[in-house]
Amino acid sequence: MTALGIDIGGSGIKGAPVDTSTGTLTEQRYRVETPQPSNVDHVTAAVAEVAKRFGEADHIGITFPGVVLGGVTRTAANLHRSWIDAPAAELLSAAVGGPVTVLNDADAAGVAEMRFGAGRGQRGVVIVLTFGTGIGSAVFVDGRLLPNTELGHLELHGHDAEERAAERAREEKGLSWAEWAHRVQRYLRHVERLFWPDLLVIGGGVSKRSGKFLPLIDIRTPVVPAELQNNAGIVGAALVAAGGD
Repeated sequence: MTALGIDIGGSGIKGAPVDTSTGTLTEQRYRVETPQPSNVDHVTAAVAEVAKRFGEADHIGITFPGVVLGGVTRTAANLHRSWIDAPAAELLSAAVGGPVTVLNDADAAGVAEMRFGAGRGQRGVVIVLTFGTGIGSAVFVDGRLLPNTELGHLELHGHDAEERAAERAREEKGLSWAEWAHRVQRYLRHVERLFWPDLLVIGGGVSKRSGKFLPLIDIRTPVVPAELQNNAGIVGAALVAAGGD
């Protein structure tokens, strides 16, 4: 079965049709910059542009970088505050011309990694962390998702962890990979102390450069890069929309 997945991020909005039996993209993904300001009207228009690129789809899944409850977006740390308490599923359905499933972006990436990637077959507690504009998280216990965990907002040295350890922090502060890895390690140790996971999976755009920082991180828990890399959100959104979560 093929479904369309669209991944809304703080810097870009990207999508592609997905073969939900294999987790592979069936066409080259299409990406647009996240509009500024990233308010409801601008972002829904950008999502409609991405969806139009691929034509009609039986199932459309859309990720959102924040808490999503019953199709309503309750937080928007890295998008315009007009998204707070917005009826996202209703608005995005109208924008793309058909029903959609909306879910947290890291949860979508985690679903994909647990089905097709680095978490496949792993029991116990698995935490997928996506490093990008912010830090997203997806927590699984024996393969079952605990949604909307938002571990990027754990306090680290008096700040939201993502303010110090997201990839955007590395870029904006001009940190070397070693300097950034030190911050990530502190964050991961904090997560370790709270959850005692069996596996940590590092995703997001930075996962394709995992060789630059993962060898520098020394913690108790095994840490591996996401196998689906930056396509995980697209794949997971399509999978959930098609009923395959």
